Amino acid sequence: MPGIRLALLCLGLAFTGHALAAVSPEQAARLGKDLTPLGAQAAGNSDGSIPGWDPGMTPIPDDFQPGSNRYIDPYADESPLYTVDGGNWREHTEVLTAGSQAMFEKLGAAGFAMHVYPSKRSHSAPQWFYSNTKKNAVNARLVADGQKIEGNLPGTPFPLPQSALEVLWNHMIRYAEPSSQDYDVYYVDSNGKPVLSTTASSAMIYPMYETPDKEVGDTAWLKLRINYKAPARRAGEILLVHEPGADYSAGQGRRAWQYLTGQRRVRLAPAVAFDTPNPAVAGTSTYDDAFIFNGSPERFDWQLIGKREMIVPYSNYDFIFAYDVETLLGERFLKPEYIRWEKHRVWVIEGTLKEGQRHLYGKRRLYIDEDSWSAVAGETYDTRGNLWRVQFNYGARLYDGHASAGANGVYDLLQDIYNLNGKPKPGKYSPGFDRSDQYFTPKGMARGGIR
Repeated sequence: MPGIRLALLCLGLAFTGHALAAVSPEQAARLGKDLTPLGAQAAGNSDGSIPGWDPGMTPIPDDFQPGSNRYIDPYADESPLYTVDGGNWREHTEVLTAGSQAMFEKLGAAGFAMHVYPSKRSHSAPQWFYSNTKKNAVNARLVADGQKIEGNLPGTPFPLPQSALEVLWNHMIRYAEPSSQDYDVYYVDSNGKPVLSTTASSAMIYPMYETPDKEVGDTAWLKLRINYKAPARRAGEILLVHEPGADYSAGQGRRAWQYLTGQRRVRLAPAVAFDTPNPAVAGTSTYDDAFIFNGSPERFDWQLIGKREMIVPYSNYDFIFAYDVETLLGERFLKPEYIRWEKHRVWVIEGTLKEGQRHLYGKRRLYIDEDSWSAVAGETYDTRGNLWRVQFNYGARLYDGHASAGANGVYDLLQDIYNLNGKPKPGKYSPGFDRSDQYFTPKGMARGGIR
């Protein structure tokens, strides 16, 4: 039945701080059979509202021109199966995240709605990634209180996860490919006024996936560089982040640098992490809100809640590629007519702030897509237990390869504001990135800085 919890290896298991045994070869043999090569259930659900996995499901439109940087919606002729709105949302609570229910409770009367379309399950990865994932299933282990993975090749480390932290690591080092884009970031204030908080260009590469046969070790998963163009006070600034592929233990983890025009120098930026307010969205969400969650998981105790069927944003081609961000912004929420929602199975995990640790959030919940291991929704709670911010990832698979593009939105229910971060300008998203690795170094930042 829709919304019921599905069978898990260890329901509600919390990581205890000791290394967990990897799964048996017999369990790993399920990958590519009743499980997809990355560990999702290959079959659809009982009522057919979630289809079986089919990496060839997404058609390439006839008028798509490779290299055009314009990804045309391959499902433009589809109509919604149904709409969830302020009048009927209580009939759908089993398949609505807690954040979605809170949005309807507060904003349903104002027109917040979800147009639900036929679900698509076409996520794929290269064959070498599948092979490494199968090896990881029997070899990769969490150590150092869950802050480090040993024995993993570039691939999904835990395709048959036994704990919340294993699910979270699958999200943190999910498969991705290099890209660059130009984008504007807006937040909409409590008066319904859109405010441009950032104009920037970004580039991302994934060194971890450049050497498929090498154990990850200290290789970075992501190198991200952002060049800021606006507002005027930040024009010329540069941010560089190196995100680890396997190790957040003591002395390791994220490395970040900033080039500040007023100082004309590159400086280490340890504050670019955790709950530091993100200036790109004018402080309306935190650095670790990006991609629903990013960075070290060390400040929370993580619990595996289960796997559920949920309505989440999915296959949002026009949202990502066709429209200027200003077109999407409503007074209190993103305009529903531009967003595609689908039903998918997601892993649900929950983090509770550890005793003695500091964070703006006392609890956070993540919903992680079983096919891509990408977080597609989330909620954060303040330290008094109030639901504070509701998060959604609006993504689209690039049908001429294995990568995806996306944007992240955060609704602040306590202050009545929301933001949208990372949506490329039309025609300004480019798969691949052809500059040298020097571009992603502090010296490269210094050479590119405004003097």
